[in-house]
Amino acid sequence: MLELRNIKKSYQTGDFIQHALKDVSIKFRTNEFVAILGPSGSGKTTLLNIIGGLDRYDQGDLIINHKSTKKFKDQNWDFYRNNCIGFIFQSYNLISHINVLENVEMSTILSGYSKKKRRKKALEALEKVGLKDHIHKKPNQLSGGQMQRVAIARSLVNDPDIILADEPTGALDTKTSKQIMDLIKEIAKDKLVIMVTHNPDLAKEYATRTIEFQDGEILKDSNPIKETEESKDKFKIKKTSMSYQSALSLSFNNLKTKKGRTFITAFASSIGIIGIALILSLSNGFKIKIDEFEKSTLSQAPIIVAEQTMSTEQFQNIEEDKHEEYTKKEEIYPLKNFQSEAHINQLNNDYVEYVKKADSSLVGGISMTRSTNLNLLTKIDDKIKPINSISLFFSIPNSIDGKTSMMIEEHFEAIYGKITNNKEDLYLLVDSKNRISEDTLKALGYDSEKVNFKDIIGKEFKVVENNDYYQKVGSRYIMNNDYEQLYHQSGNLTLKIAGVIRGKKDSDFAKLSGSGITYNSSLLDYIIDHNKDSEIVKAQQEVDYHILTQEHFDLDSDEGKKQKEQILAYLGADTAPAMIQIYPKDFDSKEKLLKYLDRYNKGKNEKEKILYIDQAELITSLSGNIMDAITLVLVAFSSIALIVSSIMVGIITYTSVLERTKEIGILRALGARKKDIRRVFNAEVLIIGFSSGVLGILIARILIFPINNVIEKLSDLAGVAKLNPVHAVILILISVILTLIGGMIPARIASKKDPVIALRTE
Repeated sequence: MLELRNIKKSYQTGDFIQHALKDVSIKFRTNEFVAILGPSGSGKTTLLNIIGGLDRYDQGDLIINHKSTKKFKDQNWDFYRNNCIGFIFQSYNLISHINVLENVEMSTILSGYSKKKRRKKALEALEKVGLKDHIHKKPNQLSGGQMQRVAIARSLVNDPDIILADEPTGALDTKTSKQIMDLIKEIAKDKLVIMVTHNPDLAKEYATRTIEFQDGEILKDSNPIKETEESKDKFKIKKTSMSYQSALSLSFNNLKTKKGRTFITAFASSIGIIGIALILSLSNGFKIKIDEFEKSTLSQAPIIVAEQTMSTEQFQNIEEDKHEEYTKKEEIYPLKNFQSEAHINQLNNDYVEYVKKADSSLVGGISMTRSTNLNLLTKIDDKIKPINSISLFFSIPNSIDGKTSMMIEEHFEAIYGKITNNKEDLYLLVDSKNRISEDTLKALGYDSEKVNFKDIIGKEFKVVENNDYYQKVGSRYIMNNDYEQLYHQSGNLTLKIAGVIRGKKDSDFAKLSGSGITYNSSLLDYIIDHNKDSEIVKAQQEVDYHILTQEHFDLDSDEGKKQKEQILAYLGADTAPAMIQIYPKDFDSKEKLLKYLDRYNKGKNEKEKILYIDQAELITSLSGNIMDAITLVLVAFSSIALIVSSIMVGIITYTSVLERTKEIGILRALGARKKDIRRVFNAEVLIIGFSSGVLGILIARILIFPINNVIEKLSDLAGVAKLNPVHAVILILISVILTLIGGMIPARIASKKDPVIALRTE
């Protein structure tokens, strides 16, 4: 039983209020053919829209199966329209971009039927109206009568309880009108059919009940329901839902009707993807070329095991403090966290033997450095004290045949004083923030937060000869502790700090050089020459010996053993090296050597572990970020195009909403929820986003060929640009996500459209 109780409905336009329905009450039978007559503006169509759930009443109640609809929400009305109502419109209201079969199937799609079942139901409905042979035609390929038959089939396919027909023959000729009315009369045998018409003859001939309307009120009802009549209620309302697959299919068919615009939209949206894909291709290719270059040039860079070592991350963390990079201030600052960050390697003969047992096919050479002090004395607070040159002093090779080396010119600059080849000149090497080890400053007698350049320049050191600095006791040499007498004796070489130097901004080598007091290599040449007659002169140098593979020099030979014994004798009991440098034969060998060294640390605590520095990795880690930074900047610029394309997709989707407004009304009349409407337009932008992403990747792939040809001609580098498949997939996903974001607002606007107004749109 369908019942309207005291229904009132008004429309307001500015200050004018039109009362469409005035306290209308009607009951309908489960099976009858009701014709509603009345002049234009009498409220007939408004009544039909309220019964069909397209429009809402202001006051009163619509009763379905003795159930009030006052508390119905939007979804309840959607379910009601899909399950209980079948609409037949004067203007047919078919979706133009899908075929006859798909139009009829639409209600069953919203009802959630399987593809097989909905196809069967649609074919049965079309056979019933005599159009089974026209299922693959589009609506514009049919006559007016055929289109109305499709509309009738669509209204029947879900087996609704109520058929609402709004002037179903208004646009048809007399002969076709009769055919349509005969069909509707047949339907009314087991359903409630409510037809709005201006034609009283049609109502008289076909309807079993006639209700006349005028000015929103019922004037006459030819067959009202009596109180004694029993109701055969059978209305059932179940939930509806459009699947994503159906939404995609509907949107895809719509886009096929606008191939040109869809392609232009996808192409315009793909421009940003093309740019980013090409940037990533070039970046990826150049990284591969850089890796190949690094493998060939750095494959034999040594693996360094020193007494103190730091990881790349620790090294970079030291740079973080309040001091300014490459400051112009003439001040030196203590680097306080160096010792706390550094790992102390307990190098011993066991480890030396372990290193020597490494696979000889992997090792190009092993260098072990054992260092001793220069005999240095300096004055601190009017007291003469010895200086440990091992921990504070180191040499940068800066002179070749008396000329300044390219090494120091390219990587360092004097920020106070100047660099010379004088053997007497020392230089304070500071880092990029004018810092130097706190221990170095304390050893030199400075214990403050900062030291002015002028205060430390001119600091003097005396180099004492070996024969004076050491006294022979038995077979060993011990230090002479009379520092005052040693400092002032004649014949000492006087060294002084002549300048402050700092690594250049663009030098990775300088970043690895640390800080401390550096001297000209000519100083050692002088000391060796000056002490050539000294019995222990070699103990005052940095002594290197090399353990080479069989193909170079064999330590097990008599000559090798003699050399080793001589060096160890100079060094006394402490035979462990200060530093070990392992030279791999190639890049692959280096990886295997690193795994071999790592095995030594298994099962040891942190203090017992021996850590190393992979010099090749350290250099590449410091320089490798440059390409990433460039790539990031270029990608950021190209991303602007992606944002613009996202906005453009939003505008085009809004245009599509305007074009498909009537389709929105049709879908809502068939029971589509607001969520389903959003899903339809989200599916459309999803297709555009995916298409633009794929198109962008394809165009980028095509452009890679001429780009590689140009690069090869300019630089002799072949096949540089290479698009990583992972990047391609990510870019397609980004394209989809951005277009979905761009289409969100238009899709939401579409879902909020009033179905009654949308159906009137042409």
